[in-house]
Amino acid sequence: MGKKDASATRLPVDHYRKQIGKQDYKKTKSVLKATRLKAEAKKNSSGFRDAFLVIAAILFFVLCVYAFFYLNLSTEINLDVDVD
Repeated sequence: MGKKDASATRLPVDHYRKQIGKQDYKKTKSVLKATRLKAEAKKNSSGFRDAFLVIAAILFFVLCVYAFFYLNLSTEINLDVDVD
């Protein structure tokens, strides 16, 4: 296979990347900047969401443990009262 034959075959991925690159050049700088800022804002906000989910999970676990012990102790107290 010669050099000319090897360069003639092009992967579909390379062709797709070339098309995407051409489309980016057609956009104005303000549109590209807005897109970049939007992506950065999305990336930065995920930290707060993750922290909130962890705190919510811990609180839910504590609430479940509290409810379990409350229900177990309240049934034992009711049995002692009914003995009269």
